[in-house]
Amino acid sequence: MTDRRDGIWRSALLLAVVAVLGTALLSGVHELTAERIAAQERRAVLEQLAQVLPAERYDNELLSDRIVVRDEGFFPGGQAVIVYRARRDGEPVALILRHRAVNGYNGDIDLLTGVAADGRITGVRVTRHNETPGLGDGIEVEKSDWIHGFDGRSLQDPPADGWRVRRDGGVFDQFTGATITPRAVVGAVHAALQYVAQNRATLFSLPAGTGEERTAQ
Repeated sequence: MTDRRDGIWRSALLLAVVAVLGTALLSGVHELTAERIAAQERRAVLEQLAQVLPAERYDNELLSDRIVVRDEGFFPGGQAVIVYRARRDGEPVALILRHRAVNGYNGDIDLLTGVAADGRITGVRVTRHNETPGLGDGIEVEKSDWIHGFDGRSLQDPPADGWRVRRDGGVFDQFTGATITPRAVVGAVHAALQYVAQNRATLFSLPAGTGEERTAQ
């Protein structure tokens, strides 16, 4: 009876040791994997941001120097807009807004819009959309140079009535058979420019998000 009881205890102890070692191993693998995934995600975001603002133009940590803003008047649909603040030697260089055009043909169009300290656009990119293949291709930088038409633009170039597609009397081309998609992008970029013009000083002065990001209303 004693030998049997000892055997049960030894088996239980062995199972416990195996469970502890297995848990520790899985935890270590998860931590290593999580770090690798986080690094890859960080690299992917920086590559996106570099398309609208080259990395050599700023010297701060762009992914840390960011805030979240909400303003239904400029960014409808309950958007939480991430604003990255680029600085050089502590001085403002540009703002990059991650926002959405909410009136695309097939839903939201995710955008990055860079605005320099002088109010000119440093670049615009579409990061995700569900527009009809073929008809919506014009907003993709890999398939068209249309998106480059925003480079260097400002609220004065063109004037307010020029911030439309040509069919609506503006200066931006529409696509053959597709007006809704470019109209949505032009409107969202113009709204972002207007928002920055009205809030530039505040956007640069707000403390960066730490943990739970701060929200400017």
